[in-house]
Amino acid sequence: MEKFIGIIGLLVMFGIAFGLCKREDWKYINLRVVIGGTLMQLLFAFLILKTPVSKIFDWANIAVNELLNFTNKGSGFIFGNLINAGNENIGFIFAFQVLPTIIFFSSLMTVFYYLGVMQFIVNIIAKAMVKTLKTSGSETLSAAANIFVGQTEAPLVIKPFVEKMTNSELMAIMVGGMATVAGGVMASYVGLLRASIPDIAGHLMAASVMSAPAALVMAKIMIPEKETSETAGEDVSLAVERVDANIIDAAARGAGEGLTLALNVGAMLLAFIALIAMVNAGVGWLGSLAGIQALSLEKIFGWVFSPLAFLMGVPWADAQTIGALLGEKTMINEFVAYSHLAEMLKSGSGIELQKRSAVIATYALCGFSNLSSIAIQIGGIGGIAPSRRGDLARLGIRAVIAGSLACFMTATIAGMLI
Repeated sequence: MEKFIGIIGLLVMFGIAFGLCKREDWKYINLRVVIGGTLMQLLFAFLILKTPVSKIFDWANIAVNELLNFTNKGSGFIFGNLINAGNENIGFIFAFQVLPTIIFFSSLMTVFYYLGVMQFIVNIIAKAMVKTLKTSGSETLSAAANIFVGQTEAPLVIKPFVEKMTNSELMAIMVGGMATVAGGVMASYVGLLRASIPDIAGHLMAASVMSAPAALVMAKIMIPEKETSETAGEDVSLAVERVDANIIDAAARGAGEGLTLALNVGAMLLAFIALIAMVNAGVGWLGSLAGIQALSLEKIFGWVFSPLAFLMGVPWADAQTIGALLGEKTMINEFVAYSHLAEMLKSGSGIELQKRSAVIATYALCGFSNLSSIAIQIGGIGGIAPSRRGDLARLGIRAVIAGSLACFMTATIAGMLI
């Protein structure tokens, strides 16, 4: 039954994407990208979730958990017994265990780039996608890079081409950034959820790999290619200029960048959770005037997004709860949604949630597709190509919708197989 619902869910998501494409542009939609990208996503999902290839992700899950334990060694030196104080409060765990993870993983990823490991992996994935989908080299390379790095870092690998990109290509790099998450941030989600979902690292890595072709599919449906790309039919290789003197310098630079990101994440969560509480107080008051008890943003999000959650394969009993998380992720950000999911999965939370529902939610939430990402991308990508800031702003809302649909598509396919 879940598989049948999942097929309907995929058709609905394609229908939304086609509906948001201008009617006169339907003739430009490249069915090779749509069909090939969907088949590639299904193949990735089947290999990752249903064949011995899944062992690679099991090993990766073990490796990530070991790396998180290494993070605790560094955190323990700074914070002492605070990281092992037995406090299960999500805020406590976030401050002393999750945020330090961002710093360590940022340093580690910088070292991998210095050694050329990431360039090798990204180039292999990009070449496979170009040959399968026949998308341009630059947009495909950016999509592949997004599996490992964030929405403002991935466009840097195609910096020479951004200024002259077509609108369709620009949409593709925006959606690629919104449908995936950076490696360091992903590790922080693992830190939040691994106590409740032991194999969470494997699932999140699978989500990032699967969402890369999904992002191209949704981008190319909503803004199909009508122009000739500068890199059409070309393989564009990732080459990162070495700015570090040696591996120690690379590790130090990565740690500094990770600290900035961790502070930004902590400040953002503090502000947004406080703002949500303030808005909920007002919404609750308005609800009481209308005779609706305990009205909140979460409840409203649950009502709006529960049909989508159900179409992803979430049982109806859990659909409103997962729908509320989808709403938080889209309207606020995925950090807030993941932290609330972690709270729900704790024993004694008072919320009964099936593990399958929680796993589907982790796929659906694994992306930067939220309203604040529009400003982040205008600043980041617009810094590379100042003349395209207006185009970035015009495409922003569509990119958020396409990025969300790509994440939901990934969750739906995963829900059909788990």
